[in-house]
Amino acid sequence: MVLESTPSVHDLVARRWSPYGFSERPVKREDLLSLLEAARRAPSSYNEQPWSFIVATQADFTSFERLASCLVEGNQSWARKAPVLVLTVAKIRFARNDKPNTAAQHDIGLAVAQLTFEATARGLAVHQMVGILPERARELYEIPTGFDPLTGIAIGYAEEPEKLDDEMKKRDSSRRPRKALSEFVFGDGWGKTSELLG
Repeated sequence: MVLESTPSVHDLVARRWSPYGFSERPVKREDLLSLLEAARRAPSSYNEQPWSFIVATQADFTSFERLASCLVEGNQSWARKAPVLVLTVAKIRFARNDKPNTAAQHDIGLAVAQLTFEATARGLAVHQMVGILPERARELYEIPTGFDPLTGIAIGYAEEPEKLDDEMKKRDSSRRPRKALSEFVFGDGWGKTSELLG
């Protein structure tokens, strides 16, 4: 028996998406702090909490442009319109024993996921980017050895489609499809669809 319908998920999961077009409307300080608090509460291996966030808002133009310059050119073109930009940084060794923390990127992903769902609950949108310039970030922010700049994040309110230029409208109107569960949920062997799916 094959699943004929999509399993239900929480509304926050269903509504979450990553726009390219952001409104100029600023994000309230209290909301931004709540997003960061949601990230702070994320689980992590040995409770190491290996994440750091470098945050800049449009309210401080110089700081914002400095952070924006750490994004690859293709991301700068649209992310500069978001009211908030963030760089994530991973602590790559465990504090407890100085061994490599192979879960650090996973744990930052969990923290950013919690930030994302808190944002969705508040009517905000989050767009994550792998396209950053790590060495520029390391130099500009004096990020020490043992910490790796990892991703960029744009945060803000999704712009109304009619206010977007043609390119942004096209990018935001074509939602990115998701794989079927059968493509990645396996059972008795690699590529063998789990019996859970019927």
